[in-house]
Amino acid sequence: QVQLVESGGGLVQPGGSLRLSCAASETIYYMGWYRQAPGKQREFIARITWGDTTNYADSVKGRFTISRDNAKNTIYLQLNGLKPEDTAVYYCHGEFINGGEHWGKGTQVTVSS
Repeated sequence: QVQLVESGGGLVQPGGSLRLSCAASETIYYMGWYRQAPGKQREFIARITWGDTTNYADSVKGRFTISRDNAKNTIYLQLNGLKPEDTAVYYCHGEFINGGEHWGKGTQVTVSS
């Protein structure tokens, strides 16, 4: 059973920063982050391949940075310039190159003064 475990969420003031981590139980080619705000659908944030190719949602470009440490089967999401509208549960997502998706349980990020 593939496991994805997120950490690093919390409460931060507008303009602040957080770093989320997601540790996988095995190597997964595509890994990324999604988020879901109350009353809204889950939305794509960023993705990174095993070879470090990245792509981002327009809403977070220039503010969020995804990275990975393949030796640790871990990805990170650096969140800078946080806004109240970034408040959501952030989910780690993993997809094997031959298909098969897995999700973490999520970590709450709250941006509020």
